[in-house]
Amino acid sequence: MNIQWYPGHMEKARRQMQEDLKVVDLLIEVLDSRIPFASRNPEIKSMGQGKPRVILLNKADLADPEANARWIKAFEKEGALAAAICSRSKKDIALAKGLIEKASAEKRERNKRRGILNKPVRVMVCGIPNSGKSTFINTLCGKAISKTGNKPGVTRGKQWIRLDKGVELLDTPGILWPKLEEEDTDIHLALCGSIKDELLQAQELSLRLVSFLKERYPGALAGRYEADETADDAGILLQVARKRGCLKSGGEEDLDKAAKLLLDEFRGGKLGRISLERPRDGE
Repeated sequence: MNIQWYPGHMEKARRQMQEDLKVVDLLIEVLDSRIPFASRNPEIKSMGQGKPRVILLNKADLADPEANARWIKAFEKEGALAAAICSRSKKDIALAKGLIEKASAEKRERNKRRGILNKPVRVMVCGIPNSGKSTFINTLCGKAISKTGNKPGVTRGKQWIRLDKGVELLDTPGILWPKLEEEDTDIHLALCGSIKDELLQAQELSLRLVSFLKERYPGALAGRYEADETADDAGILLQVARKRGCLKSGGEEDLDKAAKLLLDEFRGGKLGRISLERPRDGE
């Protein structure tokens, strides 16, 4: 599947982020817990080299708990503080606040030794489109400050947000990156809604999802749609269309409608807690 997905505004945002990183003390990466590898912008990882990091696996309630635990261990091995959260959960936001305090403790202490008492720690919050970054910021601040939406590309400009006397947050636009090096990264991003649906071929994408579910989560399709999982991928999509009444005027199965329904239900967690990625052995 060839997805053209790097609009010009993202290049402008990337350059601005590179400049902003020079003045921040801490980096928070908000990732989609279902696809932590695909949703982690490698350019942000390299641009923020040397700065303390907090990595938040957002939408954790949609992901496989076992995979979440493995990802947390993987990120901790690289020196980051990590947690699996749901951005609307006050309990999880309290956990994230604790990680921010822990990660910024050295900077605070250094300022204290220098006699700098009132300078807030500056924190950049970054994440790809539709990672839940803006919802996280709003819940963290206790009010709607950052624009949100269940689609990519809602936040377009940067904004500084005072969290408390000791912390300032920099909200940044969700940016992707121009070149994909890893196979299936674009598919995983598309499946989780981080690429605008207008750019996608829904049937092709849904068949990739069917194939993955049959292999890694057998029973998920049978449980939701009473599908015969011994059928081929196209046959299962036909079964979904019939089961859900996705039909054209003459009674023919509407495969585009069935494909979009399948994608929507996966994204909404109706097929169960599913992770598309797990850490690779040794990484």
